[in-house]
Amino acid sequence: MKHYFTNDENIKSDEKEFQVEILDKKFRFITDIGVFSKGELDDASRLLIETFDSLALPGDILDVGCGYGAIGVSLASNRPSDQIHMIDVNLRAIDLAKRNAELNGIHNIHVYESNCYQNVDTKFANIVSNPPIRAGKKVVHQILEEAFNYLEEGGTLTIVIGKQHGAASSEKKMFEVFGNVERPRRKKGFWILHSVKEG
Repeated sequence: MKHYFTNDENIKSDEKEFQVEILDKKFRFITDIGVFSKGELDDASRLLIETFDSLALPGDILDVGCGYGAIGVSLASNRPSDQIHMIDVNLRAIDLAKRNAELNGIHNIHVYESNCYQNVDTKFANIVSNPPIRAGKKVVHQILEEAFNYLEEGGTLTIVIGKQHGAASSEKKMFEVFGNVERPRRKKGFWILHSVKEG
């Protein structure tokens, strides 16, 4: 079985374009086979986008596991003075994220390949993620643990995760790493979890 968190150059392509309204703005996105949530904006990503600005600091953002770019592109549209870095291990997703930024006229975005934080070399005011649940608990917890090292002092980590997909264990892990965690919003079985890197 092929998963969105792996690379397979031989997987066939069947691109789809869809339009969606997010926070009173209209976006167009191209998706494809082998990329998470092909053909529509998933409920978890929408919840994260809608909640993020009420929690985050001004400043640059890192979107970990960006997929075709819905989260990063949407956030960049609302924060034109901040730089948005988007990373993924899936090369098809990276290509789509770059194209979707261009399609929506977003220029404050940097998209590049990285297995978790492997190719990240700076710190951010905010890290955001709809983590790849199917990659397994170990990968999800790695994203949460290592986020601490890539946040500025006072920086925030905000994720969305399904109650059925390990939300409670992720909440516990974020508390272990940051010493704090809050659950500011829940909807349709998804939790927003938020931690702050305190000095």
